[in-house]
Amino acid sequence: MTISISHLQPVIAILAGILVLIAPRLLNYIVAIYLIAVGVIGLGLFRGLS
Repeated sequence: MTISISHLQPVIAILAGILVLIAPRLLNYIVAIYLIAVGVIGLGLFRGLS
């Protein structure tokens, strides 16, 4: 099985959710990093990874 970015999204979402439950102040940073990552991936800047 090949692991791609689409396989990592659920894992990242679970980890982010756990971090938010542990430290709610991290929510702003987690959301910002997630949005930046999705935008960069959506623009195709990581084509070499897939």
